[in-house]
Amino acid sequence: MSMSFQSRVIRSIFVVLAAVVLLVFPVSAQAQTPDIGMKAPDFTLSTASGTPVQLSKLTEKGLVVLVFLRGYPGYNDPFCQQQVRDFLISWQPFATRNTQLVFVYPGPAKDIAEHAKKFLVDQDQLPENFHLVLDPDYTLTNLYDLRWKAEQETAYPATFLINSKGNIVYRKIGRTYSERTTAFGMLRAIVSVKDH
Repeated sequence: MSMSFQSRVIRSIFVVLAAVVLLVFPVSAQAQTPDIGMKAPDFTLSTASGTPVQLSKLTEKGLVVLVFLRGYPGYNDPFCQQQVRDFLISWQPFATRNTQLVFVYPGPAKDIAEHAKKFLVDQDQLPENFHLVLDPDYTLTNLYDLRWKAEQETAYPATFLINSKGNIVYRKIGRTYSERTTAFGMLRAIVSVKDH
């Protein structure tokens, strides 16, 4: 056997083996945190009372501020509660700008609705543009690659501004409990983004 023929045979064997490995152990798609200019992954999650909320339906109405909370890491985080209260107080300027506010509350599926009800009392009286949705077992948190994998942790605090085409025009990922967007900061971002 000539050297070149032998090389081709060995290469062919490697190609066949690689194909077999890929068939047996397919490469799974790695979640990636969506960035500015990317399409926001669509989702449908429910509120604590069971009302479904779909991102693509909300973007049909205008802008969407999508906020990932820490949810329930064994307690209701006071930083999250303060952030939500800040946006609740300022809901009207967002409504005036056709902006929906969506807060994602992640945590273990068991009792997540009860924890969310304690997190935000009077959820039945929220403004029409304000939504607190449950993310049981971190499905959406994982899709957006925001899972904080330290012990007793849930998700990194993160905020996305999504335009009516479903594209992300602003994002902020916090790496500490207190690194978060404010309602005032988001209103400024809405005014400054050109693509909405």
